[in-house]
Amino acid sequence: MPATIEQIEEQVKKYIPDADLTGLDEAYALAVEAHEGQTRKSGEPFVKHPIEVCLILAELHLDTATLKAALLHDVVEDSRYDLAELRERFGDEVAELVDGVTKLGKIEFESLSEAQSQNLRKMLIAMAKDIRVILIKLADRLHNMRTLSALPAERRREKAVETMEIYAPLAHRLGISSIKWELEDLSFYYLEPRKFHQVQKMVAESRAAREAYLQQVIDQLQGELATIGVEAEISGRPKHLYSIYQKMSQKGKDFNEIYDLIALRVIVDSVKDCYGALGTVHSIWKPVPGRFKDYVAMPKFNMYQSLHTTVIGPAGRPLEIQIRTEEMHRTAEYGIAAHWRYKEGNRGDESFDERLAWLRQMLEWQTELKDPREFMEALKIDLFEDEVFVFTPKGDVRSMRRGSTPIDFAYAIHTEVGHHCVGAKVNGAIVPLGYELQMGDRVEILTNKNSWPSRDWLNIVKTSSARSKIRSYFSKASREDDLQRGRDELGKVMRKHGLGISSSAATRALQAVATEMNFQAADDLLAHIGGGKVSAKQVAGKLLKHMSADAGKPQPEPEPEVLPLTRPMTPPRSKRRKSGGGIKVKGIDDVLVRLARCCTPVPGDDIVGFVTRGRGVSVHRRDCSNAAELLKSPERILEVEWDRGTDSTYQVDIVIEAVDRTRLLQEVTSSLAEAGVNVLAAHAATDRDGISTMRFLIELGNMEQLTPLLREVRSIDGVFEAARTLPGEAHMQRKGKT
Repeated sequence: MPATIEQIEEQVKKYIPDADLTGLDEAYALAVEAHEGQTRKSGEPFVKHPIEVCLILAELHLDTATLKAALLHDVVEDSRYDLAELRERFGDEVAELVDGVTKLGKIEFESLSEAQSQNLRKMLIAMAKDIRVILIKLADRLHNMRTLSALPAERRREKAVETMEIYAPLAHRLGISSIKWELEDLSFYYLEPRKFHQVQKMVAESRAAREAYLQQVIDQLQGELATIGVEAEISGRPKHLYSIYQKMSQKGKDFNEIYDLIALRVIVDSVKDCYGALGTVHSIWKPVPGRFKDYVAMPKFNMYQSLHTTVIGPAGRPLEIQIRTEEMHRTAEYGIAAHWRYKEGNRGDESFDERLAWLRQMLEWQTELKDPREFMEALKIDLFEDEVFVFTPKGDVRSMRRGSTPIDFAYAIHTEVGHHCVGAKVNGAIVPLGYELQMGDRVEILTNKNSWPSRDWLNIVKTSSARSKIRSYFSKASREDDLQRGRDELGKVMRKHGLGISSSAATRALQAVATEMNFQAADDLLAHIGGGKVSAKQVAGKLLKHMSADAGKPQPEPEPEVLPLTRPMTPPRSKRRKSGGGIKVKGIDDVLVRLARCCTPVPGDDIVGFVTRGRGVSVHRRDCSNAAELLKSPERILEVEWDRGTDSTYQVDIVIEAVDRTRLLQEVTSSLAEAGVNVLAAHAATDRDGISTMRFLIELGNMEQLTPLLREVRSIDGVFEAARTLPGEAHMQRKGKT
């Protein structure tokens, strides 16, 4: 039967007899007006949902402010009313509760792992502001689960999984067993319908015999307690199907071995009577060793108190008995809600903070707790066995696979952060890169732009994503080495025939050979030669045939050289080929010069020249990793310098990485314009983590402009990297807005 406002008010009067219900009536009237004409998936009027949510909370004995917020919790999201209007009509307290629930309701997820991480974070923030936001959200989820059949099958399963893994455990941590059990049973019904009905059938088939047996032991225990003057209310304990299924599947028990199928709950007046009743129970029936637990002297984390014992009852059947006071029973059913008592405008339970020590630790964490690991230990939300939640230096939470290391964390932040990782601080202290991240760690990655991955990292990382990115880096680096080695090997063979591979004829012939051998580009063929996968002699033979065939044909006019993006765009100064790319070789006038592809120097870079076999002088930046190796052969080194004798413009490719925000792109482009550079091309993309990558092709009058330009861009709020990139350098392509 659908809930009504009259039912809610009748329930409230049971625990707040003098409550002023005027505001509750006003909230109800506004909810009806706001949701007029709106229906749920089931076809029912939408307003029935907030009314049912409100009734669930009234049954938990929540204060009237929470009940008003429950009636209004969908108003801001689904109607013309905004938060300011609610604040004006119902006050700050109700408005803040509605705002908290609205924010939680907006969370949408693309995957369960993301949901686990983000939901945990959002819920903790909401709880830090007001625990009642979570109570409303739990009641909202409970009613949605009760009406889940109206959704398509796939959505039903998604909601059931989310409920089982997020909301039911949260209700358990708050001690609200009345909600926890129902959420679990409803999720069980949608996730495992066949098993649900099997357990339900077994419970139903044994009900008559079980109830007769329970009545027998109730009468016997009631009489014994009366003889020692202990007044007690004794009843059979409700049976929860998911709990029964868990014990059967996880503990390998037969249906008849589940102790709590036959269970008693004994409610007495005082703690003293709890222990008196326990003594009576053990005097009547023999206790089962190892099955006694005293949660009265040592309450559970969620305030639960009770004496648990299992005895061998009549006919040799195991019988589980729980003994508690009325107050303990209320706490067991309603958890934190049992202690959230209000008189109108005044909290009535002065022991609230003392009894919720674990919750107080969580509430104070936002402003006082230095070590986030202490917070997680205090809260003890062990919802996810295969994950750990760690914090970035800014306090954002990241879900990582259990066993992950700082290197995994670095690559999860950004590929370039991983590539340049040189160390890590965890909770302010330096740790080894192989350190295993723990729940609640605050992780800071230390980077160096001149450092690169080590192959040893492949034995350290635990995530497939990090391992893939490390392998990709070495694959790319290996290709560059193979490409240079292939050029050298093929050039060496061709020089034996008095030919090189740098002429336009040789370049055309090499591309033809590459196509003939099913390679897309000549560089691919050269890389295979350098990697030992293709014979240089075999390729040289094919190359000679093509060049011989071309020798008898009329040759086309030579095409102008296509310069890399970062080379100066200057007209030829003379017909005689001098140093290439605006470079002078000291002491030598007529020599072939090429810019090394591995670092592609531009005017202004500190450069060094190396004599190569058959290819003239190769010019590298001095900080190039390949140059470091070549410097070990001093006999091959030549002094080179930039030729600044002509006016030139230079095209440079730069990449900028930043935390995405409003007007970020506008500020970056304005900075470039103010620096007097011309933007020839631009591309921007933002990934799911909110990291924006912007790439610009700019034109400079001189290279001295570049360093101050990049420095100026890095000063923009949110920008953490601005650098020149190399032609052909691979950059992460992120999915996201562009």
